[in-house]
Amino acid sequence: MSIDRRGFLAGAAAAASAAAVGAGAATPAARPAGAREDGLCDRDARELLALLARRELSARELMAAHLERIRAWNPTLNAIVARLPDEECLALAAAVDERRARGAPLGALAGLPWAFKDLEPAVGFTWSRGSTIFRDERPAFDSLVVERLRHAGVVPIGKTNTPEFGLGSHSYNRVYGTTLNPYDPTKSAGGSSGGAGAALATGMLALADGSDLGGSLRNPANFNNVVGFRPSVGLVPTAPTPLPFYGFAVKGPMARTVSDVALLLSVLAGPDVRDPGCLPSDPAAFAAPLGRDLRGSRVAWCPDLGGLPLEADVRAALEPARATLAALGCVVEDVAPDLAHADEVFLTLRALRSWIVLGPLLERHRDELKPEAVGEIEAGRALGAREIGAALAAHGALVERMREFHARHDFIACAVNQLAPFDARLNWPKQVAGVAMEHYVAWMKSAYWITATWQPAISVPAGFTAAGLPVGLQLVGRRLEDRRVLELAYGFEQATRVGLRRPPTLA
Repeated sequence: MSIDRRGFLAGAAAAASAAAVGAGAATPAARPAGAREDGLCDRDARELLALLARRELSARELMAAHLERIRAWNPTLNAIVARLPDEECLALAAAVDERRARGAPLGALAGLPWAFKDLEPAVGFTWSRGSTIFRDERPAFDSLVVERLRHAGVVPIGKTNTPEFGLGSHSYNRVYGTTLNPYDPTKSAGGSSGGAGAALATGMLALADGSDLGGSLRNPANFNNVVGFRPSVGLVPTAPTPLPFYGFAVKGPMARTVSDVALLLSVLAGPDVRDPGCLPSDPAAFAAPLGRDLRGSRVAWCPDLGGLPLEADVRAALEPARATLAALGCVVEDVAPDLAHADEVFLTLRALRSWIVLGPLLERHRDELKPEAVGEIEAGRALGAREIGAALAAHGALVERMREFHARHDFIACAVNQLAPFDARLNWPKQVAGVAMEHYVAWMKSAYWITATWQPAISVPAGFTAAGLPVGLQLVGRRLEDRRVLELAYGFEQATRVGLRRPPTLA
């Protein structure tokens, strides 16, 4: 049966994934026959890169191991899409080995298999954005993010799945189908970087690029027990973009460890003249070791951000994190920032963006757009100058209140998501902790309210529910203090080691 009752979730190209959810009892494939016994695909990216640099591992061997892992997991999870044939992937990896043997200059990520998020245009791959409108589009250019990753030496093999146009934090579309959660394949892997999150958790990829408007780096990291970092607005350049000064949408890194996230950020960050909204920075600073003394750091502890509905199992999974932060020497206080009007700010300016970017599709392709996309576009079309002006003014006031709050508190610690991974057959959760959700992103206010602050935020593994579903902790820092957020997250990660718990068949 179709994975969505209204029939727009499952794509024919992902029949295996849709059938697995429809059966309601799918289980991941076992470890592939012939896979290396040392768990090569489960090693950190930094370790893999060191092995490659010392020629103790070839890029072709690494690619072969990842292709085996993809064959084992991807038919169930549907995380990597638009994939090149295995022979082409192996040939591209072998070319890296040849360049290394010649002593040619290689980038910081040379030899790592890579799948770009399907919201990124990349030469040689389809760029569907999860929409049937663009099912067969093959761009003639790379986005700036893709360009930087290619320059760093990654070996492109495909794309990671995403919701239609990245709207919503549940990765389903009518082109490829639904990405499922490796900890329970009847659950959502989150989104919009859901394909990236599931691929990282299962070792199909060592690193992944993503993007985040309302939580699309943090939510799937939270749902898949990996790390996702939303940088400060302006740290990672974006191009091409129709709205260079919009500011709410950012590009950023995902990985299995905080250290690997920082490594990828060192590749992605740094100004570019094609993005006039990008700020000066020193990307190399993120590649340096993250360990530091955290004693005296002032943390505002507010799992529900001052009163948002929060499921009891998520609250219970997060509770030990407070003691962990205190044990690290942090001064933890039960207090929440004043996020008044964050909801109106985000929803108004998100709708405006949807109208500007997607509005031209509405007249000719309404039937090919999911209802949530149509609703976003129409809401943006209905906005007047008064509403837009009020949202911009409220945003300015919010940013100033946050500056004042951070004069007293270095960090905020709160939930990433207000509930654990939910049934993948749903379009979106209709209630949280018994409270009805008024629209399709209401269940992720804990993420998009933070988006509205323009501050850096990270999802780091924190625990599991009684049902074995991952729960992440969201750590938020002052604007442009991205490295300090990474340092706190690294300390927390090293103290808890929750991120080492892999999906069942990889334990």
